[in-house]
Amino acid sequence: MRILLCNDDGYFAPGLDHLARALADVAEVTVVAPERDRSGASNSLTLDRPLSLRRAANGYYYVNGTPTDCVHLAVTGMLEWLPDMIVSGINMGANMGDDTIYSGTVAAATEGFLLGVPSMAVSLCTRQSEDFACAARVARNLVCLMQKKMPCEPVLLNVNVPDVPYEELRGLAVTRLGKRHKAEPVVPTLSPRNETVYWIGAAGEAQDAGEGTDFHAVRHSQVSVTPLQIDLTHTAQLSMVRGWLAQ
Repeated sequence: MRILLCNDDGYFAPGLDHLARALADVAEVTVVAPERDRSGASNSLTLDRPLSLRRAANGYYYVNGTPTDCVHLAVTGMLEWLPDMIVSGINMGANMGDDTIYSGTVAAATEGFLLGVPSMAVSLCTRQSEDFACAARVARNLVCLMQKKMPCEPVLLNVNVPDVPYEELRGLAVTRLGKRHKAEPVVPTLSPRNETVYWIGAAGEAQDAGEGTDFHAVRHSQVSVTPLQIDLTHTAQLSMVRGWLAQ
């Protein structure tokens, strides 16, 4: 099995290294990741300049672009073979609910899905700890499950792992995305040149976090596994818009 690994924290991030080492004995692993932290890059492609592909001393490839650039470049130009799976992560911090819209980690997996490859994004739900052992083991288990019975069509899985020891996990839960309250306001501050600049505020608290959501699962020490799709069509409003335009 051949797996392409990516992330949005950069090729030097410890979560990526934990993931690569966890999968090394079950697959042939190739790493192509951004040269620096590109968190929040979403599904952006770099179209205004060429991309460079370089190789680090540890064998990982890195690109001066976004997570989406990395996967697109690898699958459509660099690799001489199509990966059997793409795994993105392990991200430092959760990617649940509305986070998935902005997440570069999820975006890398999404690009793989769009290119016809089963893909998975893996996130550790904390920003304080750097103990990726549990999340790496969960990712390896899921990859092995998919090895045994690959889906008949490409899938896009968003996996969020609670920050607890593996032995304290309370299983896996197949979930839907929850929702957050709107984000906190931007934070104004002064630059060294006395200019007003702004920091994007923190994400809001969970609003829709009931049973069945990713928020609920993680809060109860379960690994949240959410199958995602790309169709943004609001089908329930099709007839309403048709009627509006027909007036």
